[in-house]
Amino acid sequence: MTQTLDALQTEARLPWAGLVAEIALLLQDSSVSISPRLVQALGSGASLFVMPAIDRHTAITKLITFTPANAGTGRPTIQGDVTVFDIATGQRRLLLDGPTVTARRTAAVSALAAQRLAPDTQGPLLIVGAGVQGKAHLEAFAAVLGTRQVMIASRSRPNAEQLVQHAQSMGIKAQLVLDANAALADCPLAVTCTPATSIVLSATPRRDAFISAVGAFTPRMAELSPGLCQHMAKHGSIWLDTLDAQHEAGDLLQAGLNLQAMTTLGDVVRQSGPKPAGPVLFKSCGWAGWDLAAARLALRHI
Repeated sequence: MTQTLDALQTEARLPWAGLVAEIALLLQDSSVSISPRLVQALGSGASLFVMPAIDRHTAITKLITFTPANAGTGRPTIQGDVTVFDIATGQRRLLLDGPTVTARRTAAVSALAAQRLAPDTQGPLLIVGAGVQGKAHLEAFAAVLGTRQVMIASRSRPNAEQLVQHAQSMGIKAQLVLDANAALADCPLAVTCTPATSIVLSATPRRDAFISAVGAFTPRMAELSPGLCQHMAKHGSIWLDTLDAQHEAGDLLQAGLNLQAMTTLGDVVRQSGPKPAGPVLFKSCGWAGWDLAAARLALRHI
């Protein structure tokens, strides 16, 4: 019998530390097979995403819509579900809330990348974008890295103030900042999680900076300026969440960088070694494997 989980029930199945650990395990699992995601344009900038993935025991498909025009309307920009099947029997085991899975697995991937790559994991953490992903990254970095100080920048002051209050309720020192580029000088950790309709970071990062950019996931989208990306390529290193980002990472493609030479989070997890020298840019575009990791973790609680 299928268990259908709402947003809160899905969240409860995906604790931060467990999800980060499951993502690391998945990246070392040779049975994982991920098909290219299907993206169907719906008009007015909206899209339908179909994202299948399997391992030796489990098959999943994430079916979601992305509707940027919903931003600021009270309606979510991401809606849909993750359907989880048992491969041996074909039985549908779980139906997970798609937006919750997307938010938590994206932030968990950023936290895992920071664990393995960030020169300084102590913070403060700069969060640019105070929506669903901003909140998820705040919680993930606090739970996984022990982040206790954050600066929050957003085009929506009410959203930023709400996220500051949420951070403070968690016992985290938090403040609203009006200029994300100026705040970057004080923050060795930064995440950009905006709708990627305009550049939000262009300043030169610190030498010990780690930036996770998650908002842009098509060649036309970008949150980081070409100059910032080129600086990171020249003076530090750039890492991709998966090889799919080679044709999806608008920030990097618009900077004219050679993405074929860049390595992935899987390479980091499978090949233990010292952290890279200099500032680090981690570019995340999303992958059905992250949803499969979430489904595997959720199945353990049945």
